[in-house]
This record gives sequence, structure tokens and C-alpha cells, in this order.
Amino acid sequence: MKEKTSPKLAISYALGEVGCQMSWYMINNYLTIFYTDIVGLTAAAISAIMLIARVWDAINDPMMGTIADNTNTRWGRFRPYLMFAPPVLAVFNILTFTVFPVQGALKVVLCLIFYIGTGMAYTACSIAYQALQNVVAIDSKVRMNLATARGIGSSVIGIFMSMFAMPMILFFGKSDVATAKGYFWTTVVLSIAIIPVFLLCAIGCKETYTEQLHTETKEKMGFFKSIKELVRNDQLLMVVLATIGGTICVTGRMGLLVYYVIYVAGSYQAVAYIFTVMTVAQLIGTVFVPWGTSKFGKRNYMIILNVIMITGFVLMYINPTSNLAYLMGVSFICGLCNSASSICYGMVGDSIEYGDWKLGTRQEGVAASMLSFGVKISTAICGSAGVLLLSAAGYVAGAEQTEAAKAGINLVVNIIPAVIAAISIVPLFFYKLTPKRVAEIREDLDAGRHAWDSEKK
Repeated sequence: MKEKTSPKLAISYALGEVGCQMSWYMINNYLTIFYTDIVGLTAAAISAIMLIARVWDAINDPMMGTIADNTNTRWGRFRPYLMFAPPVLAVFNILTFTVFPVQGALKVVLCLIFYIGTGMAYTACSIAYQALQNVVAIDSKVRMNLATARGIGSSVIGIFMSMFAMPMILFFGKSDVATAKGYFWTTVVLSIAIIPVFLLCAIGCKETYTEQLHTETKEKMGFFKSIKELVRNDQLLMVVLATIGGTICVTGRMGLLVYYVIYVAGSYQAVAYIFTVMTVAQLIGTVFVPWGTSKFGKRNYMIILNVIMITGFVLMYINPTSNLAYLMGVSFICGLCNSASSICYGMVGDSIEYGDWKLGTRQEGVAASMLSFGVKISTAICGSAGVLLLSAAGYVAGAEQTEAAKAGINLVVNIIPAVIAAISIVPLFFYKLTPKRVAEIREDLDAGRHAWDSEKK
């Protein structure tokens, strides 16, 4: 009987993305400005923090993926991490947005330690969550539907966060501008909320196919062997490369967009309007992902969305303005294209099937860790290079910006991401897993046939 997408499973799986977005939203969108305007860190210090943390992630993410792949409990391989890691993530999130009464190098060291701790805890949750998709469903279309449900969950919580994050910061800070108290209590509320959300995801997502998909993989692979095998999966590498570029231009831009809105548009309140319209557009775009991927294929639909997004960036650049209606209109176009992130996760699922067929190994955890690493390395590049570029453009924290500084912010927020988005399209031309090819691979796997069978003969 053909596998169908259960509404209960789709909702439960979407809740995992809600938890991920709630836990990482403040990091993505407000940590850089929190460091510059509240903590008082220099651009060089922030750059160092981002780079050091991501170098550690280069080691930690694949290690966590290997650990998850080798986990064997009565709850499954991945669900335990959604049950027990969120409280740790909550604590480190709060510490990251806490201003301690210290100065100098100690202040930088504390920020680094708490940021690394947050990243490690988030890695445990996010990698387990991403890998879960590939053992709760076996059909490629069902997995794509789950990826779409994930995207809808991301958009819905994104709308909520866009509407209420900055108002919450201002409310808790009892001020018309963002304060340390506002950032802290907003993070406390969000951090506590993620614990039951992740738990509900774990309860509703049973690892139905874990044993079936791993019957032929008895040997547990170590870290280095896992990475070696994964590198041989050329299709997954193309997805990771495209994801790194796409995340730099989308997530990185979102982290810097707040500077544009505050210092060019000139309003803290406008942050909520622009971020909200982008997430509403992302929700609309995500709803159309099943249609777009079915009609054009995953790869081609991603290329289309990238081209439209680049157009939106250019439109915002050529007409720098504080006109809110124009900014919201262009932001809506860009937001529609953010739905491409859902397609990436569907492509990862297909790449895992391809890896099983080509190499005879399934590595959901390590594969998820590579995508997670791609996202984090992108965040690091943006957080490190972005703040240095703003400084080079003449940005001065908390001050009225010069016209030259505003022009520099416009360039950093729009043109640089547009160029990177164009580069991110290149790996997609080497991605060959069409729906027909994925169906053929699944048939071979169900029949016990692999690509390496012929090599043994």
C-alpha cells in the first residue's frame, strides 16, 4: 500500500521546526546588534567569537551526527535528543543574552563560551530533528510533504516572532529602544517555551522505518569513516554547497536587515512590520512548494526561487528609501523565496537514498549534521564578515548614521547577498536526482539492489 502523509505526523514534525526557530531566532536576528549596541563588543571581538565558535562547529556537528547515527535506545536513534537536550539549550540561550558585570577580555570570553554552548545544544536538537524525517517516512513525496510541513511551521512561528519579538524586547525593557533587560526577558520566555514544543514533536514522531532501513548496516562507523563515506555522496555535497550559499544570503541578510530598518528606515517599530511581511510571504511560498517541486522538480524550482529573490534584492538596492510601503512590497517578494529552505531538506532525503544505493550505508545523522554545519558556517561568515563590513562602511553603534554609512549598509544588506545567491545556484546544476531517478533508486533498494553490486561481479 502506498504511504500517505498523516496529518498528525505532519503537525508533530512541524512542531520540531517551531522549537528550532524559537530557540535560534534571537541568535539569528538580534545577537549581532545585541553584541554591538548592548554588550559593547568591538567588531573585531564579534568577528573572533563567530569564527572560533564555527571552527568548533566544524568538528562538533559531524561528531554529533555520528553519535546520533550510532544511538540505539527504546525511543529510537534521534527522538531522545529532542526529549533531553532542549532544557540545556534553554539555559545556554538565556546565558547568551545575559549582560554580566565584567569588562575587557573576560567579557569576550564569557560571550564566546555561552555562544559555543548554545551552538552545541542547538546542534543536538537540530541534527536529531532533521534526521528524524528520514526514518518516520520512506516515500520521497511523503518526505517532501513533511519538509513542507516543516516550512509551514517555520513560517507560522516566524510570523509570530516577527510580530512580537521586538515589541516584547521593548515591553520587557520598558523603553522605546532595545535594552539589556528587554533582550534578557524575551529570551527567557522563548527558551522556556521550546521545552514542551520539542517534547510534543518527539512524542508524535515515531521512528517507524529505523529498523527496516538499517537492516543491512550492522557495523557502527566511527567519526572519520562516516565523513569519508559521506564525502563520496556527490549529490549530498551539491545540496550542502547550495545550502551554504543560500543560507549566507538569506539568514545572514536577515541578521543584518535589522540595521537597515533601524538606521535607514529609522524605526525600531518598523522591524516588526518588515519581518512579519517576509514571514507571511514565506508561509505563502511554502504552501506552494509541493506544487512547484512536482511541476518543475526540486532542483529547478529552487533555481527559479533564487532568481526571483536576487531580483528582489536588486530592487531594494537601486531604490534605497525609508518608504515603508515599498520596503514591505519588496520584502514580500524576497520572503516568498525563503520557502526554498524546505526544498533543501527534501533534497537531503533523496540524497540519503542515493547514498544508500551507491555506497550501501545510511547516515541520516551525519547527513543532517552536514546541512546543519552548512547553516552554521553560513551564519559564522555573515556574523564575522557582516559586522566587519558594516564597520568598514562607517557604521557607529547607537549613533545617527552618515549618508555614506547608510549607502554602505544598503550594499552589505542587498548586493552582496544577491551575488552570493547567484553563486549558490551553480551547485544545483550538478544535482541529478530527478523524481524519476529517486523512484528508480527506491525500487532498487526495496529489491535489495545497489550500485556497488555490479562492482563486486
